[in-house]
Amino acid sequence: MTKEHKPCYGTMFHDTLHFAADEEMKGKVFSFELDTAGLARSDRQVMAKIEEWDDCLECPEFDHCYRYCMAKLTLEAAIAKD
Repeated sequence: MTKEHKPCYGTMFHDTLHFAADEEMKGKVFSFELDTAGLARSDRQVMAKIEEWDDCLECPEFDHCYRYCMAKLTLEAAIAKD
């Protein structure tokens, strides 16, 4: 039996394996943008929405959701490190 979660469960971060350059990749809390100039990457930005973070902190599932998000990021980092 699968436990029912809020629709935002596991979405604090955007998927780091699939992204578009020069476009903000948004998660519920954290987002990033990889800007390009010609053929080279010129800038990287990481943003956070503090009001969404505060909302997450108030959630009864925060601890489990955060650990799930971090596990996904760790796996994505391992896969991306080719």
